[in-house]
Amino acid sequence: MRREPRPAEALTAWQHPFLNVFRHFRVDEWKRSAKQGDVAVVTDKTLKGAVYRIRGSVSAANYIQLPKSSTQSLGLTGRYLYVLFRPLPSKHFVIHLDVSSKDNQVIRVSFSNLFKEFKSTATWLQFPLVLEARTPQRDLVGLAPSGARWTCLQLDLQDVLLVYLNRCYGHLKSIRLCASLLVRNLYTSDLCFEPAISGAQWAKLPVTPMPREMAFPVPKGESWHDRYIHVRFPSESLKVPSKPIEKSCSPPEAVLLGPGPQPLPCPVASSKPVRFSVSPVVQTPSPTAQSGRAALAPRPFPEVSLSQERSDASNADGPGFHSLEPWAQLEASDIHTAAAGTHVLTHESAEVPVARTGSCEGFLPDPVLRLKGVIGFGGHGTRQALWTPDGAAVVYPCHAVIVVLLVDTGEQRFFLGHTDKVSALALDGSSSLLASAQARAPSVMRLWDFQTGRCLCLFRSPMHVVCSLSFSDSGALLCGVGKDHHGRTMVVAWGTGQVGLGGEVVVLAKAHTDFDVQAFRVTFFDETRMASCGQGSVRLWRLRGGVLRSCPVDLGEHHALQFTDLAFKQARDGCPEPSAAMLFVCSRSGHILEIDCQRMVVRHARRLLPTRTPGGPHPQKQTFSSGPGIAISSLSVSPAMCAVGSEDGFLRLWPLDFSSVLLEAEHEGPVSSVCVSPDGLRVLSATSSGHLGFLDTLSRVYHMLARSHTAPVLALAMEQRRGQLATVSQDRTVRIWDLATLQQLYDFTSSEDAPCAVTFHPTRPTFFCGFSSGAVRSFSLEAAEVLVEHTCHRGAVTGLTATPDGRLLFSSCSQGSLAQYSCADPQWHVLRVAADMVCPDAPASPSALAVSRDGRLLAFVGPSRCTVTVMGSASLDELLRVDIGTLDLASSRLDSAMAVCFGPAALGHLLVSTSSNRVVVLDAVSGRIIRESTVFQLPGVHPEPCPSLTLSEDARFLLIAAGRTIKVWDYATQASPGPQVYIGHSEPVQAVAFSPDQQQVLSAGDAVFLWDVLAPTESDQSFPGAPPACKTGPGAGPLEDAASRASELPRQQVPKPCQASPPRLGVCARPPEGGDGTLSPSDEEGPCEESCDPEGLGQASGPPVLTEEEAGRAGDGAWAAAVGSWGLALPPRSPGQPREQWRAGQGRWCRCRGLRTVGARDTRNSGAPRTTYLASCKAFTPARVSCSPHSAKGTCPPPASGGWLRLKAVVGYSGNGRANMVWRPDTGFFAYTCGRLVVVEDLHSGAQQHWSGHSAEISTLALSHSAQVLASASGRSSTTAHCQIRVWDVSGGLCQHLIFPHSTTVLALAFSPDDRLLVTLGDHDGRTLALWGTATYDLVSSTRLPEPVHGVAFNPWDAGELTCVGQGTVTFWLLQQRGADISLQVRREPVPEAVGAGELTSLCYGAPPLLYCGTSSGQVCVWDTRAGRCFLSWEADDGGIGLLLFSGSRLVSGSSTGRLRLWAVGAVSELRCKGSGARSSSVFMEHELVLDGAVVSASFDDSVDMGVVGTTAGTLWFVSWAEGTSTRLISGHRSKVNEVVFSPGESHCATCSEDGSVRVWALASMELVIQFQVLNQSCLCLAWSPPCCGRPEQQRLAAGYGDGSLRIFSVSRTAMELKMHPHPVALTTVAFSTDGQTVLSGDKDGLVAVSHPCTGTTFRVLSDHQGAPISTICVTCKECEDLGVEGTDLWLAASGDQRVSVWASDWLRNHCELVDWLSFPMPATTETQGHLPPSLAAFCPWDGALLMYVGPGVYKEVIIYNLCQKQSAC
Repeated sequence: MRREPRPAEALTAWQHPFLNVFRHFRVDEWKRSAKQGDVAVVTDKTLKGAVYRIRGSVSAANYIQLPKSSTQSLGLTGRYLYVLFRPLPSKHFVIHLDVSSKDNQVIRVSFSNLFKEFKSTATWLQFPLVLEARTPQRDLVGLAPSGARWTCLQLDLQDVLLVYLNRCYGHLKSIRLCASLLVRNLYTSDLCFEPAISGAQWAKLPVTPMPREMAFPVPKGESWHDRYIHVRFPSESLKVPSKPIEKSCSPPEAVLLGPGPQPLPCPVASSKPVRFSVSPVVQTPSPTAQSGRAALAPRPFPEVSLSQERSDASNADGPGFHSLEPWAQLEASDIHTAAAGTHVLTHESAEVPVARTGSCEGFLPDPVLRLKGVIGFGGHGTRQALWTPDGAAVVYPCHAVIVVLLVDTGEQRFFLGHTDKVSALALDGSSSLLASAQARAPSVMRLWDFQTGRCLCLFRSPMHVVCSLSFSDSGALLCGVGKDHHGRTMVVAWGTGQVGLGGEVVVLAKAHTDFDVQAFRVTFFDETRMASCGQGSVRLWRLRGGVLRSCPVDLGEHHALQFTDLAFKQARDGCPEPSAAMLFVCSRSGHILEIDCQRMVVRHARRLLPTRTPGGPHPQKQTFSSGPGIAISSLSVSPAMCAVGSEDGFLRLWPLDFSSVLLEAEHEGPVSSVCVSPDGLRVLSATSSGHLGFLDTLSRVYHMLARSHTAPVLALAMEQRRGQLATVSQDRTVRIWDLATLQQLYDFTSSEDAPCAVTFHPTRPTFFCGFSSGAVRSFSLEAAEVLVEHTCHRGAVTGLTATPDGRLLFSSCSQGSLAQYSCADPQWHVLRVAADMVCPDAPASPSALAVSRDGRLLAFVGPSRCTVTVMGSASLDELLRVDIGTLDLASSRLDSAMAVCFGPAALGHLLVSTSSNRVVVLDAVSGRIIRESTVFQLPGVHPEPCPSLTLSEDARFLLIAAGRTIKVWDYATQASPGPQVYIGHSEPVQAVAFSPDQQQVLSAGDAVFLWDVLAPTESDQSFPGAPPACKTGPGAGPLEDAASRASELPRQQVPKPCQASPPRLGVCARPPEGGDGTLSPSDEEGPCEESCDPEGLGQASGPPVLTEEEAGRAGDGAWAAAVGSWGLALPPRSPGQPREQWRAGQGRWCRCRGLRTVGARDTRNSGAPRTTYLASCKAFTPARVSCSPHSAKGTCPPPASGGWLRLKAVVGYSGNGRANMVWRPDTGFFAYTCGRLVVVEDLHSGAQQHWSGHSAEISTLALSHSAQVLASASGRSSTTAHCQIRVWDVSGGLCQHLIFPHSTTVLALAFSPDDRLLVTLGDHDGRTLALWGTATYDLVSSTRLPEPVHGVAFNPWDAGELTCVGQGTVTFWLLQQRGADISLQVRREPVPEAVGAGELTSLCYGAPPLLYCGTSSGQVCVWDTRAGRCFLSWEADDGGIGLLLFSGSRLVSGSSTGRLRLWAVGAVSELRCKGSGARSSSVFMEHELVLDGAVVSASFDDSVDMGVVGTTAGTLWFVSWAEGTSTRLISGHRSKVNEVVFSPGESHCATCSEDGSVRVWALASMELVIQFQVLNQSCLCLAWSPPCCGRPEQQRLAAGYGDGSLRIFSVSRTAMELKMHPHPVALTTVAFSTDGQTVLSGDKDGLVAVSHPCTGTTFRVLSDHQGAPISTICVTCKECEDLGVEGTDLWLAASGDQRVSVWASDWLRNHCELVDWLSFPMPATTETQGHLPPSLAAFCPWDGALLMYVGPGVYKEVIIYNLCQKQSAC
């Protein structure tokens, strides 16, 4: 018999066996559901049906919601919810479910790949649902992968609520599907379906197949798991109870699988066929196996990737698993001291909070500074000072620092962590807890362990501003008074009893009151009772039942008094009874009321009145009567007396009956706070003038504890002999302090003239001070008076400094004048006053003037903000003027100098801080930039200029004032990983300085901080090399001298070059058969134009680095000597090959003819002279392609057998090209140009193809829309009259067509939307626009343009329209075809004057009919192509816009400043109808990235979420807007590569370039490992130290530069060890001796210098070759007895006049002797004059008596010479 359903079952029976949610609620009609934003119905090819597409940049604004109103409910009771969806590629999506429990509690359950971790509250569960990216860029994890598949998300709603919230599932209330995703449908059911199983053939299996309506279609022969993804959550691996867990029960345990515990359930993807012998759900065991069972409890949820593969392995214990490693995420525990990218640490001892930047390598020690002392008191106010319960110390705030001062020893202890001024303090009765609040709203409070200084808890107060805090005696209750955001008085009570035990602060009660509260105290006798006083009220409070209530005290006639403070009287016997307590309240009128707390009445009222003796000037001890009273600001009561502080500056002690004054102490300012010590013997007092001290009642002596400036400190100076410190402040005082005790010695006050600058005389007890009136005065410290005054300035004094010997003094003023004084005698006088020298209107700064440490140079900022001037200190003759505004040519705004500082005299460095947060290190003699740094700025903090900087005497540490922080760099270690950042100041730091003994640092701002330098002395310094992980990774420090590493992220996937090694070159008597002897590859490339950007890592467009040895061989290096692009190399003997094989058949040494030099170059510029135009980054400048006269006849391709040299890998990108990179995300095709090559690279494997054929550097590329054809264009070469355009077959890599369209360089290429036409644009000289038919690539049409044009583009919506932009006009071309002929109709539209741009530099089409154009002034203007008018423009950048890309509703702009910006332009189409009235407010910038050079090429995906961008620095970046990151893909030298050398083990090679950089590359991956950068210098030659010079970790590089300097770099330490200057002119070659202890260098004048690389001394100079440049120096190890001379080394020098000298040397004995002198004949003809190749020579690696020579001569030959036989033969 059929059972009738129960009523509850009958209500839900219609939902069985499953419910189609979209159909039931008729989503297509949108009556019972709602949509918002971009929601549309589209057809999906995979499912072959209609689906809903939800997309948009903001998920919350684009969604589908069921039901329509939030007040309605779906009422779906099915246990399982099936969501059939597909995430949109590279996008985030969010799914919100509102689920109701059986107790009617609504819980929101959210799933998204936007979440980084699991989060839960009582009403919200957030689960990260992250798909694993299938692209090689791992930084895209979190976004949906580009190949995202349709997914069946199966959610067990019953288990979700049961496991995480211990609630019973009721029904599903609502659903919201947010962008960006495609959704097919939603289903609910009580059955657990298997989505991969459907049909009758599965009927016998123990699973429930997916109903046909719900199933995804699977073609025949294919697997469901190969096409779709199944996510089941929670996993069945977690067995949960069927009922909620009672609170008395222990948590359930997870069922263990294998050896380790199971983690919490999480969404897991299954994409392999289910094996029915195991669980049908993929499990995720813990990545770290542990024993025992794991308790199941809600806890932080690890983010887990959704794997699309599953392990098939299984074992006897259970199913096989695909282990997924969770990601660790750092959480900042302090919202006010942790910022993104900077980690602020506070040590347990609370010495100093340090912010670390950089990653691998840090200072030794760390931290390098420790706070020792603070000069200052107060900040927010001076009422917060209290005794510790034992009376041994005083606790008070000094701005953002809390100070604990031991009164007997003067020792200070600090509580650091607040980022603003401390407004309130409270200490409990047992000295266990200290509470503090900071002033700035919203107020943040901290609870500290008072004994250890550790912050126990940080929380935000419900009050906007906290004014007062009070602890109960036990510390279990904390009360605070303040204002809410409406300005109402608010009282809050917190429970703090559990904080010391690891608990949290709990708000017990809150109350608002309309009465004023000036003071608030918790009673000592009852922790639930409090008292407050304020304007016209005294109230008693009580906490009961979680409620704060108060009642007023009947004040009677005193109800109008303004009460300021209160205190409780404590019984002598410690009786805690309320009846024994009395409350004392004071007022501004001088009244003191004594209130009975039990009866709430005033028992006594007294008033403090001033009285005077007849005829006496001083007041007597006061009495209480009527009359005008003295304002009382504070009082404190002990069992025996009452201490009263008043605004007349007196502290008075009264007996409790107030019969007469016991003691009084007069202060220099109004007393703001008094506090009696617990023993009643000392009375602490504070004044509003910044004084803090105590009165000892037994000795009747007043002890000063601290003095303070009452306004920010402007400058400081230190005196060495007496250990004194001078400070000037905005409070118009000059104060002298004792550095040992931090006590004030002198105080000079000027009521009319404000002090601005101060400095000590180096030898006499005198200091000088400059004032706002322009006066400069000297003060005697002995007589404490003014000695001399000079008023030669008309404006405020801005700088003041003296020479180290004290003979001269200099001052500057705001009117720009500079004064020089003679201080040889105490009556110092003015020597010179020069007008308009110093920058006028510059703010006063302790670093405005700087004198070198030898006293000979004076530096200052002036005469303009952009210049720094160096003068002779004695003569004031100008020696140097540096224009800071031109240091960074990539910037569009001028930089201005802020402060100057000299380094030690031995270094000769001048440091300049600038307005753009840079510190530039200059050579004080030449003005050359030595290094440059960027001052690190915390994210979200507005950058502030650096007013002060200083360098330690030993040049180890650079100290900088940066906003409210102090930053310290390791100046000595060139590759410093970044600064240490020290916080503590609440206002900007104005001055920093080292103490005279260099053991301490002082910083001044809101207060004066004294720091200990923890670094060891110079004799104990040890700077070991960084670990290997740090050497090759990112994160080079901001200080870049000659040594710096790549600071950007490396490539995630390293390209793997072919393992086959090219064959070795041998010495032969004639060329191979069929060849003409040419070894110059056809794809040889010249250097790029040098760029002036000092920070970019350039890219070389030169020939690839070719290795001639097998990988992995150690010991034998590749012997090579090369100068510039010329090179001669002899292959070393393989380890197992006997020497006789190399010499077989060579009874006579032969003269080898017919060989031609490899890599010939020329310095001639290709093409005709170019016309200079505006600074548009669209102008292409070809590289200086060089060609040897001997190779001008042509080049020889390699033989078919594959011999000779084979190109293996290319490192570099031509940054001076334009649009010379293409990338198609859908096909993965990636190509870019490097010189004359088109490099096609697989981003996954790194494999490269090299398409060669161009005779000049490639200027631009274009990929057809079908991605089947690639066009590349180059300029003219010396052998061709026209430029080339090559058309390549992408699939085969073959050149299909070669056309010669223009006589000048091709500036731009573009395919029509239907790929039928190709348009080519000539450069500014040619001005030719040509159309080519892609069927045969015949010329269709050509026209001469009237003005230079910078860009051309086809209309993507109309193949018959194209547009050009140039100087002041936009030209629209309409293509009209009549038969086979195509004619061009032109329409020219001028740029409106409102745009204000005379030159359009870039363009791209937007949504029809919009055209976006970029200008040279940084604007983007929008055109209506139908109407031919510009209707909108906005300021997009500071520099010229060289690139624009549009897709969807987003626009990408790239500028000459290196900024890449993403714009939301979806509203522009609507603005078109407004015409000229359109405003750019609807256009906003979404993201911005700053790259290392001007943007010249870019390719993005269709959603513009990720792309590849090229810059003029020769770098290709992978850009992800979602992550806000830029990852370096391709990088190389910026300009010409001059030399390549190999490490002894052949694991690395080093290159040097005209851009001044030396780079070390890993040969296995050709990835950049280390970079050494010298700015504004060309590195011309390079040498790697031999293996015998020491341990492998001590490898060094010697580099020669164009200014004649030679630098030694440590490869292991990534630092410059030494810089020497052995030559007056440019170096041309350098080499190490065989033991590595001597360096030989040659210059262009023919001098050879021999130097010690350890000491930097040059001990020998050889001038035998003088008059001809030294081409090469080669050294070999050989005993020279068989040559008839003594020596351990044999070395040679070859010069450009075809002469070679051979020398034997023993440098340890300073012995050097000429062995032989070789001269070779000059060429008979003069056809090559001016282009002669260098003369090169090298020793034979296996026989040092043999040398090989090649150079210009009568024949093209290689000469081999025997030193023993003194002859050569062929």
